[in-house]
Amino acid sequence: MLSEAIYLDFNKLEFETYLTEFGFLYIEIDEAVIKFKKWSSKKSVSSSLINFPSKNYILPEPLGVTLIISAWNYPYQLALAPAIASLAAGNTVIIKPSEVAIHSSNALKKIISENFDANHLAVIEGGVEETTKLIHSKFDKIFFTGSTQVGKIVYKAAAENLIPVTLELGGKSPAILTEDCHLKRSIQRLVWGKFLNAGQTCVAPDYVLVHQSLKKDFLKGIEEKIKLRKYSIENQNFTKIVSVKHTQRLVNLLENQEVIFGGNYHIENRDFEPTLVLNPTWESPIMQEEIFGTVLPILFYENFNDAIQQIKTKEKPLAAYLFTENSKYKDQFLNEFSFGGGCVNEVIMHLVNGNFGFGGVGSSGIGAYHGYEGFKTFSHFKSILEKPTFFEIPLRYSAYSANKLIWIKRFVNWSKYF
Repeated sequence: MLSEAIYLDFNKLEFETYLTEFGFLYIEIDEAVIKFKKWSSKKSVSSSLINFPSKNYILPEPLGVTLIISAWNYPYQLALAPAIASLAAGNTVIIKPSEVAIHSSNALKKIISENFDANHLAVIEGGVEETTKLIHSKFDKIFFTGSTQVGKIVYKAAAENLIPVTLELGGKSPAILTEDCHLKRSIQRLVWGKFLNAGQTCVAPDYVLVHQSLKKDFLKGIEEKIKLRKYSIENQNFTKIVSVKHTQRLVNLLENQEVIFGGNYHIENRDFEPTLVLNPTWESPIMQEEIFGTVLPILFYENFNDAIQQIKTKEKPLAAYLFTENSKYKDQFLNEFSFGGGCVNEVIMHLVNGNFGFGGVGSSGIGAYHGYEGFKTFSHFKSILEKPTFFEIPLRYSAYSANKLIWIKRFVNWSKYF
Protein backbone atom coordinates (compact mmCIF):
# COMPACT_ATOMS: atom_id res chain seq x y z
CA MET A 1 0.00 0.00 0.00
CA LEU A 2 2.73 2.47 0.92
CA SER A 3 4.78 1.82 -2.24
CA GLU A 4 1.69 2.04 -4.43
CA ALA A 5 0.83 5.42 -2.95
CA ILE A 6 4.35 6.71 -3.67
CA TYR A 7 4.01 5.49 -7.25
CA LEU A 8 0.72 7.34 -7.68
CA ASP A 9 2.24 10.55 -6.36
CA PHE A 10 5.62 10.36 -8.09
CA ASN A 11 5.72 7.48 -10.61
CA LYS A 12 8.67 6.39 -8.50
CA LEU A 13 10.40 3.06 -9.12
CA GLU A 14 10.31 0.49 -6.31
CA PHE A 15 14.11 0.42 -6.04
CA GLU A 16 14.33 4.17 -5.49
CA THR A 17 11.42 4.10 -3.05
CA TYR A 18 13.12 1.46 -0.94
CA LEU A 19 16.45 3.30 -1.10
CA THR A 20 15.14 6.71 -0.13
CA GLU A 21 12.17 5.85 2.08
CA PHE A 22 12.00 2.41 3.68
CA GLY A 23 15.69 1.52 3.82
CA PHE A 24 16.48 4.79 5.55
CA LEU A 25 13.69 4.27 8.08
CA TYR A 26 14.74 0.70 8.85
CA ILE A 27 18.19 2.00 9.77
CA GLU A 28 16.66 4.64 12.05
CA ILE A 29 14.35 2.13 13.73
CA ASP A 30 17.10 -0.43 14.32
CA GLU A 31 19.41 2.14 15.82
CA ALA A 32 16.70 3.52 18.13
CA VAL A 33 15.67 0.04 19.33
CA ILE A 34 19.26 -1.01 20.01
CA LYS A 35 20.46 2.22 21.61
CA PHE A 36 17.50 3.92 23.28
CA LYS A 37 18.29 2.41 26.71
CA LYS A 38 21.79 3.85 26.49
CA TRP A 39 20.48 7.18 25.23
CA SER A 40 17.89 7.45 28.00
CA SER A 41 20.12 6.31 30.87
CA LYS A 42 21.31 8.55 33.68
CA LYS A 43 24.71 10.02 32.82
CA SER A 44 27.12 10.88 35.61
CA VAL A 45 29.24 14.01 35.31
CA SER A 46 32.12 15.33 37.37
CA SER A 47 31.41 17.27 40.53
CA SER A 48 33.13 20.47 41.60
CA LEU A 49 35.17 21.12 44.71
CA ILE A 50 32.74 23.74 45.89
CA ASN A 51 29.98 21.09 45.99
CA PHE A 52 32.02 18.37 47.69
CA PRO A 53 30.74 15.79 48.51
CA SER A 54 27.99 15.24 45.94
CA LYS A 55 26.70 13.17 43.07
CA ASN A 56 26.09 14.98 39.77
CA TYR A 57 24.18 13.52 36.87
CA ILE A 58 22.03 14.34 33.86
CA LEU A 59 18.62 12.73 33.50
CA PRO A 60 16.87 12.75 30.09
CA GLU A 61 13.10 13.13 30.08
CA PRO A 62 10.52 13.41 27.27
CA LEU A 63 9.25 16.84 26.31
CA GLY A 64 5.61 15.72 26.10
CA VAL A 65 3.26 16.05 23.13
CA THR A 66 5.17 16.70 19.91
CA LEU A 67 4.00 17.92 16.51
CA ILE A 68 5.83 16.85 13.35
CA ILE A 69 5.01 18.74 10.16
CA SER A 70 6.59 16.90 7.26
CA ALA A 71 7.33 17.74 3.63
CA TRP A 72 5.99 16.10 0.47
CA ASN A 73 9.22 15.13 -1.30
CA TYR A 74 9.92 12.09 0.91
CA PRO A 75 6.50 11.67 2.52
CA TYR A 76 7.33 8.68 4.72
CA GLN A 77 10.96 9.33 5.59
CA LEU A 78 10.44 12.97 6.56
CA ALA A 79 7.39 12.16 8.68
CA LEU A 80 8.56 8.98 10.38
CA ALA A 81 12.26 9.60 10.98
CA PRO A 82 11.58 12.44 13.45
CA ALA A 83 8.63 10.45 14.84
CA ILE A 84 10.95 7.52 15.58
CA ALA A 85 13.26 9.87 17.48
CA SER A 86 10.40 11.44 19.39
CA LEU A 87 8.87 8.10 20.38
CA ALA A 88 12.29 6.76 21.42
CA ALA A 89 12.60 9.77 23.73
CA GLY A 90 9.25 8.87 25.32
CA ASN A 91 6.99 11.47 23.74
CA THR A 92 3.61 11.20 22.08
CA VAL A 93 3.48 12.31 18.44
CA ILE A 94 1.06 13.96 16.05
CA ILE A 95 2.16 13.91 12.41
CA LYS A 96 0.85 16.46 9.94
CA PRO A 97 1.91 15.16 6.49
CA SER A 98 1.96 17.38 3.44
CA GLU A 99 -1.27 17.46 1.46
CA VAL A 100 0.69 17.85 -1.78
CA ALA A 101 1.57 14.13 -1.97
CA ILE A 102 -2.02 13.21 -1.19
CA HIS A 103 -1.91 9.46 -1.87
CA SER A 104 1.10 9.03 0.41
CA SER A 105 -0.56 11.15 3.08
CA ASN A 106 -3.69 8.99 2.94
CA ALA A 107 -1.67 5.78 3.11
CA LEU A 108 0.37 7.02 6.07
CA LYS A 109 -2.77 7.93 8.00
CA LYS A 110 -4.39 4.59 7.26
CA ILE A 111 -1.47 2.42 8.31
CA ILE A 112 -0.78 4.42 11.50
CA SER A 113 -4.42 4.62 12.57
CA GLU A 114 -4.79 0.86 12.12
CA ASN A 115 -1.66 -0.08 14.05
CA PHE A 116 -1.10 2.53 16.77
CA ASP A 117 -3.03 3.92 19.71
CA ALA A 118 -4.05 7.44 18.70
CA ASN A 119 -2.98 8.66 22.15
CA HIS A 120 0.59 7.67 21.30
CA LEU A 121 0.93 8.28 17.56
CA ALA A 122 -1.61 9.87 15.24
CA VAL A 123 -1.86 11.53 11.85
CA ILE A 124 -3.89 14.66 11.12
CA GLU A 125 -4.38 15.41 7.42
CA GLY A 126 -5.34 18.66 5.79
CA GLY A 127 -4.02 21.82 4.19
CA VAL A 128 -3.08 25.31 5.28
CA GLU A 129 -6.13 25.74 7.55
CA GLU A 130 -5.41 22.58 9.55
CA THR A 131 -1.70 23.34 9.76
CA THR A 132 -2.39 26.87 10.97
CA LYS A 133 -4.59 25.57 13.78
CA LEU A 134 -1.95 23.06 14.82
CA ILE A 135 0.98 25.49 14.96
CA HIS A 136 -1.04 27.84 17.17
CA SER A 137 -1.83 25.02 19.61
CA LYS A 138 0.19 24.46 22.75
CA PHE A 139 2.48 21.55 21.93
CA ASP A 140 5.66 20.79 23.86
CA LYS A 141 7.74 20.63 20.66
CA ILE A 142 7.26 21.41 16.97
CA PHE A 143 9.42 19.81 14.31
CA PHE A 144 9.01 21.28 10.83
CA THR A 145 10.45 20.21 7.48
CA GLY A 146 9.80 22.47 4.51
CA SER A 147 10.62 25.80 2.94
CA THR A 148 12.34 28.68 4.68
CA GLN A 149 9.32 30.90 4.01
CA VAL A 150 6.88 28.57 5.78
CA GLY A 151 9.47 27.81 8.46
CA LYS A 152 9.39 31.46 9.48
CA ILE A 153 5.61 31.29 9.88
CA VAL A 154 5.87 28.17 12.05
CA TYR A 155 8.64 29.72 14.14
CA LYS A 156 6.64 32.89 14.75
CA ALA A 157 3.51 30.96 15.74
CA ALA A 158 5.45 28.71 18.11
CA ALA A 159 7.03 31.75 19.76
CA GLU A 160 3.59 32.85 20.96
CA ASN A 161 3.54 29.85 23.30
CA LEU A 162 7.32 29.60 23.82
CA ILE A 163 7.35 26.22 22.09
CA PRO A 164 10.80 24.90 21.15
CA VAL A 165 11.12 24.38 17.39
CA THR A 166 13.38 22.42 15.09
CA LEU A 167 13.37 23.69 11.51
CA GLU A 168 14.69 21.52 8.67
CA LEU A 169 14.70 23.87 5.69
CA GLY A 170 16.77 24.04 2.50
CA GLY A 171 18.71 26.40 0.32
CA LYS A 172 20.89 26.37 -2.78
CA SER A 173 23.41 23.62 -2.10
CA PRO A 174 26.49 24.00 -4.33
CA ALA A 175 28.82 21.38 -5.76
CA ILE A 176 32.36 22.40 -6.71
CA LEU A 177 34.70 20.47 -9.02
CA THR A 178 38.36 21.46 -8.89
CA GLU A 179 40.84 20.99 -11.73
CA ASP A 180 42.41 17.92 -10.08
CA CYS A 181 39.20 16.05 -9.24
CA HIS A 182 38.49 12.51 -10.43
CA LEU A 183 36.23 13.77 -13.20
CA LYS A 184 34.52 10.52 -14.20
CA ARG A 185 33.68 9.56 -10.61
CA SER A 186 32.63 13.12 -9.76
CA ILE A 187 30.17 13.26 -12.66
CA GLN A 188 28.80 9.82 -11.82
CA ARG A 189 28.02 10.80 -8.24
CA LEU A 190 26.83 14.28 -9.14
CA VAL A 191 24.30 13.00 -11.69
CA TRP A 192 22.97 10.39 -9.27
CA GLY A 193 22.55 12.89 -6.43
CA LYS A 194 21.06 15.66 -8.55
CA PHE A 195 18.42 13.58 -10.33
CA LEU A 196 17.51 11.26 -7.47
CA ASN A 197 13.77 11.70 -6.87
CA ALA A 198 13.73 14.04 -9.90
CA GLY A 199 15.84 16.54 -7.99
CA GLN A 200 13.19 16.91 -5.30
CA THR A 201 15.66 16.47 -2.45
CA CYS A 202 16.52 19.17 0.06
CA VAL A 203 20.23 18.27 -0.07
CA ALA A 204 20.46 17.72 -3.83
CA PRO A 205 23.24 19.65 -5.57
CA ASP A 206 21.39 22.78 -6.66
CA TYR A 207 24.08 24.07 -9.01
CA VAL A 208 27.63 23.11 -9.94
CA LEU A 209 30.77 25.21 -10.18
CA VAL A 210 33.40 23.61 -12.44
CA HIS A 211 36.98 24.70 -13.02
CA GLN A 212 37.35 26.30 -16.43
CA SER A 213 40.01 23.79 -17.50
CA LEU A 214 37.45 20.97 -17.23
CA LYS A 215 34.72 22.67 -19.25
CA LYS A 216 34.84 20.59 -22.44
CA ASP A 217 35.33 17.23 -20.72
CA PHE A 218 32.76 17.98 -18.02
CA LEU A 219 30.01 18.96 -20.45
CA LYS A 220 30.67 15.93 -22.61
CA GLY A 221 30.86 13.61 -19.60
CA ILE A 222 27.71 14.77 -17.85
CA GLU A 223 25.62 14.54 -21.02
CA GLU A 224 26.89 11.01 -21.64
CA LYS A 225 26.15 9.97 -18.07
CA ILE A 226 22.58 11.30 -18.20
CA LYS A 227 22.02 9.51 -21.53
CA LEU A 228 23.40 6.31 -20.02
CA ARG A 229 20.72 6.44 -17.32
CA LYS A 230 18.17 6.51 -20.18
CA TYR A 231 15.91 9.04 -18.52
CA SER A 232 13.07 9.90 -20.88
CA ILE A 233 9.49 11.07 -20.87
CA GLU A 234 8.60 8.44 -23.46
CA ASN A 235 9.89 5.54 -21.34
CA GLN A 236 8.17 6.84 -18.17
CA ASN A 237 11.17 5.57 -16.22
CA PHE A 238 11.79 8.74 -14.28
CA THR A 239 10.21 10.15 -11.12
CA LYS A 240 7.59 12.79 -11.82
CA ILE A 241 7.46 16.30 -10.41
CA VAL A 242 4.94 16.28 -7.57
CA SER A 243 2.34 18.62 -9.08
CA VAL A 244 1.40 20.65 -12.14
CA LYS A 245 2.14 23.82 -10.17
CA HIS A 246 5.65 22.69 -9.33
CA THR A 247 6.26 21.61 -12.94
CA GLN A 248 5.17 25.01 -14.24
CA ARG A 249 7.54 26.64 -11.77
CA LEU A 250 10.48 24.72 -13.28
CA VAL A 251 9.40 25.78 -16.76
CA ASN A 252 9.40 29.41 -15.61
CA LEU A 253 12.94 29.06 -14.28
CA LEU A 254 14.15 28.22 -17.80
CA GLU A 255 13.05 31.57 -19.21
CA ASN A 256 15.97 33.44 -20.80
CA GLN A 257 18.37 30.60 -19.98
CA GLU A 258 20.74 28.72 -22.29
CA VAL A 259 19.55 25.11 -22.20
CA ILE A 260 22.31 22.86 -23.55
CA PHE A 261 20.76 19.50 -22.76
CA GLY A 262 17.24 18.20 -22.11
CA GLY A 263 14.60 20.84 -21.54
CA ASN A 264 11.66 18.69 -22.59
CA TYR A 265 8.63 18.60 -20.33
CA HIS A 266 4.92 17.85 -20.19
CA ILE A 267 3.25 20.08 -17.64
CA GLU A 268 -0.05 18.23 -17.24
CA ASN A 269 1.69 14.87 -16.88
CA ARG A 270 4.24 16.39 -14.46
CA ASP A 271 7.17 15.16 -16.58
CA PHE A 272 10.42 17.09 -16.77
CA GLU A 273 13.60 15.70 -18.31
CA PRO A 274 17.03 16.18 -16.73
CA THR A 275 18.04 19.60 -18.02
CA LEU A 276 21.39 21.38 -18.08
CA VAL A 277 21.57 25.18 -18.10
CA LEU A 278 24.83 26.92 -19.03
CA ASN A 279 26.21 30.00 -17.27
CA PRO A 280 23.14 31.62 -15.74
CA THR A 281 23.77 34.95 -14.07
CA TRP A 282 23.87 35.01 -10.28
CA GLU A 283 21.00 37.51 -10.35
CA SER A 284 18.63 35.32 -12.39
CA PRO A 285 15.70 33.55 -10.68
CA ILE A 286 17.28 30.17 -11.34
CA MET A 287 20.23 31.21 -9.15
CA GLN A 288 18.11 32.94 -6.53
CA GLU A 289 15.56 30.21 -5.76
CA GLU A 290 16.13 26.65 -4.62
CA ILE A 291 15.40 24.66 -7.80
CA PHE A 292 14.00 21.48 -6.26
CA GLY A 293 13.73 19.75 -9.61
CA THR A 294 15.52 18.34 -12.62
CA VAL A 295 17.32 21.49 -13.73
CA LEU A 296 21.06 21.79 -13.08
CA PRO A 297 22.77 25.16 -13.66
CA ILE A 298 26.45 24.85 -14.62
CA LEU A 299 28.90 27.67 -14.00
CA PHE A 300 32.67 27.84 -14.45
CA TYR A 301 35.41 29.49 -12.45
CA GLU A 302 39.13 30.22 -12.81
CA ASN A 303 40.20 30.71 -9.21
CA PHE A 304 39.06 28.49 -6.31
CA ASN A 305 39.24 31.29 -3.77
CA ASP A 306 37.01 33.48 -5.95
CA ALA A 307 34.48 30.64 -6.24
CA ILE A 308 34.37 30.20 -2.46
CA GLN A 309 33.98 33.93 -1.91
CA GLN A 310 31.10 34.05 -4.40
CA ILE A 311 29.05 31.31 -2.76
CA LYS A 312 29.76 32.81 0.66
CA THR A 313 27.78 35.89 -0.39
CA LYS A 314 24.64 33.71 -0.50
CA GLU A 315 22.60 32.33 2.38
CA LYS A 316 24.15 29.38 4.20
CA PRO A 317 22.94 26.21 2.44
CA LEU A 318 21.74 22.96 3.96
CA ALA A 319 24.48 21.02 2.16
CA ALA A 320 27.62 21.57 0.11
CA TYR A 321 29.83 19.24 -1.90
CA LEU A 322 33.45 19.42 -3.02
CA PHE A 323 35.12 17.13 -5.54
CA THR A 324 38.89 17.39 -5.25
CA GLU A 325 42.13 15.54 -4.58
CA ASN A 326 43.78 18.66 -3.19
CA SER A 327 43.98 18.94 0.61
CA LYS A 328 44.46 22.71 0.42
CA TYR A 329 41.16 23.15 -1.40
CA LYS A 330 39.47 20.78 1.02
CA ASP A 331 40.72 22.67 4.07
CA GLN A 332 39.61 26.02 2.66
CA PHE A 333 36.18 24.63 1.76
CA LEU A 334 35.63 23.13 5.20
CA ASN A 335 37.08 25.96 7.28
CA GLU A 336 35.84 29.06 5.43
CA PHE A 337 32.43 28.05 4.15
CA SER A 338 29.50 27.51 6.54
CA PHE A 339 26.78 24.98 5.64
CA GLY A 340 24.61 22.38 7.37
CA GLY A 341 26.56 19.29 6.34
CA GLY A 342 28.07 17.79 3.24
CA CYS A 343 30.63 15.60 1.56
CA VAL A 344 34.02 15.60 -0.08
CA ASN A 345 33.99 13.51 -3.29
CA GLU A 346 30.42 12.38 -2.63
CA VAL A 347 26.88 13.75 -2.47
CA ILE A 348 23.89 13.21 -0.15
CA MET A 349 25.29 10.09 1.53
CA HIS A 350 26.17 11.90 4.76
CA LEU A 351 22.46 11.57 5.59
CA VAL A 352 22.67 7.81 6.16
CA ASN A 353 25.26 7.97 8.96
CA GLY A 354 23.31 7.88 12.20
CA ASN A 355 26.37 9.15 14.05
CA PHE A 356 25.94 12.48 12.31
CA GLY A 357 23.36 15.00 13.30
CA PHE A 358 21.52 16.29 10.25
CA GLY A 359 20.37 19.88 10.17
CA GLY A 360 20.94 23.32 8.73
CA VAL A 361 22.51 26.57 9.80
CA GLY A 362 21.22 30.11 9.36
CA SER A 363 18.35 30.21 6.87
CA SER A 364 18.74 26.49 6.10
CA GLY A 365 17.53 25.39 9.51
CA ILE A 366 17.69 25.27 13.29
CA GLY A 367 18.50 22.12 15.22
CA ALA A 368 19.33 18.59 14.08
CA TYR A 369 18.12 15.01 14.15
CA HIS A 370 18.98 11.42 13.06
CA GLY A 371 20.27 8.87 15.55
CA TYR A 372 21.22 10.23 18.96
CA GLU A 373 20.83 13.80 17.74
CA GLY A 374 17.16 13.05 17.13
CA PHE A 375 16.76 11.68 20.65
CA LYS A 376 18.37 14.86 22.02
CA THR A 377 16.10 17.05 19.91
CA PHE A 378 13.01 15.55 21.53
CA SER A 379 14.37 15.36 25.09
CA HIS A 380 14.96 17.66 28.01
CA PHE A 381 18.13 16.94 29.99
CA LYS A 382 17.69 17.64 33.69
CA SER A 383 20.83 18.50 35.62
CA ILE A 384 20.72 16.99 39.10
CA LEU A 385 22.93 17.67 42.11
CA GLU A 386 22.50 15.15 44.92
CA LYS A 387 24.17 15.79 48.30
CA PRO A 388 24.36 13.73 51.47
CA THR A 389 23.23 15.19 54.80
CA PHE A 390 25.96 13.78 57.04
CA PHE A 391 28.45 16.54 56.18
CA GLU A 392 28.33 20.30 55.69
CA ILE A 393 30.81 23.09 55.06
CA PRO A 394 29.33 26.19 56.75
CA LEU A 395 31.15 28.83 54.67
CA ARG A 396 28.11 29.92 52.65
CA TYR A 397 25.91 30.55 55.67
CA SER A 398 25.73 33.76 57.66
CA ALA A 399 27.12 35.34 59.66
CA TYR A 400 29.64 36.34 56.97
CA SER A 401 33.18 37.34 57.87
CA ALA A 402 36.44 38.38 56.27
CA ASN A 403 37.90 34.96 57.08
CA LYS A 404 35.02 33.17 55.33
CA LEU A 405 35.52 35.38 52.26
CA ILE A 406 39.19 34.36 52.11
CA TRP A 407 38.22 30.68 52.15
CA ILE A 408 35.48 31.16 49.55
CA LYS A 409 38.03 32.76 47.21
CA ARG A 410 40.39 29.85 47.80
CA PHE A 411 37.71 27.30 46.95
CA VAL A 412 36.81 29.18 43.77
CA ASN A 413 40.47 29.33 42.75
CA TRP A 414 41.15 25.67 43.55
CA SER A 415 38.03 24.44 41.76
CA LYS A 416 39.69 24.85 38.36
CA TYR A 417 42.04 21.97 39.22
CA PHE A 418 39.20 19.53 39.83
